[in-house]
Amino acid sequence: MQDLTIWFDGGCPLCRREIALMQRLDRAGAIHFVDVAGAEPASCPIDRDALLARFHARENGVMLSGAAAFAAMWRAIPVLRPIGLAARSPLVLALLERTYRVFLRIRPRLQRAARRLDR
Repeated sequence: MQDLTIWFDGGCPLCRREIALMQRLDRAGAIHFVDVAGAEPASCPIDRDALLARFHARENGVMLSGAAAFAAMWRAIPVLRPIGLAARSPLVLALLERTYRVFLRIRPRLQRAARRLDR
């Protein structure tokens, strides 16, 4: 079994929703989820601000960021595993990373909208 840790921003309404879905899909409990918003500094393998700025994972001791981190998470969830395996292709991973960077630019607006829904 692989060792997979995912760090997420529990203060972000988008992140909370996404991680809640991933936790429901992770029926085998293969992923260790760490909420960086409430985490002690000892649980952060890199700078906390960096963890909050981009999605991060550690898969079998290797730190991953952005689309590569998402792909690692997807590989651990059976229904999403084919997408995660496809992302092992450098071309697919590059396309996913480009898409992720576009998402990062619009994320603040999406977060504001999600916060309004949480009220």
